Amino acid sequence: MELTEPLQFDHEDRRDIYEYVESHGSVEPRAARSALQMDPRPFGHHVAILKRDGVLEDIDGELRVAYNDTVEEEFEADDIEFTIRQARQEDLTGLVGAIRAAIGGGEYVDAETVADVVDSEGVLLRHNELESRIFFVACINDDVVGWVHLKHPEVEKLSHTAELTLGVLERYRGHGIGSQLLARGTEWASSNGYEKLYNSVPSTNEAAIEFLEGHGWDTEAIREDHYKFGDEYSDEVMMEVDL
Repeated sequence: MELTEPLQFDHEDRRDIYEYVESHGSVEPRAARSALQMDPRPFGHHVAILKRDGVLEDIDGELRVAYNDTVEEEFEADDIEFTIRQARQEDLTGLVGAIRAAIGGGEYVDAETVADVVDSEGVLLRHNELESRIFFVACINDDVVGWVHLKHPEVEKLSHTAELTLGVLERYRGHGIGSQLLARGTEWASSNGYEKLYNSVPSTNEAAIEFLEGHGWDTEAIREDHYKFGDEYSDEVMMEVDL
């Protein structure tokens, strides 16, 4: 199932099963059936149809939303080998930790919000009637060292846009990991029909602004004194790139 596909179900029980799995990220079939108070036979039938239609999949005995970009790219730079792939549910703890470590002093407010939301929900991939989001991660020896996150509201008038956040652990900056993550996220967005990406950062985060400008992003607007860090105010630099 594509993340940009509208949600359509021809049976209410199938919608209920999907929504339960989507809200939990990964769940054992028995637990889902019990929570939804469904009999084994109809539950099994509906799950089989959802799997057949590419809506759900079974990974290690648990049901998940069946959206997967299976491409895993390998890179090497300055004797550092890393891979970039779609984040999996089991990456959640490492991903949240990487985001919080990467943002350091809190000069990347949107990324901090992403970490808080994902940590509280306990779910990485979202695709429901309100929003969709996906992560790609950069890993060294299966440890998450960087991420790119794309999110968009399920609103028709904004369906051509997505918000992007990105970061790399300080120890691994300067090796092209951020550039490869940005390329992967941009490529995914373009191939899925998005026309514009956004990213907003405080004006004090000069490194992030320079990075995006170096990859063709432009400043679309500035909101003065939008952020307040302690007693200090900072402008919000709203950046965008047309795909």
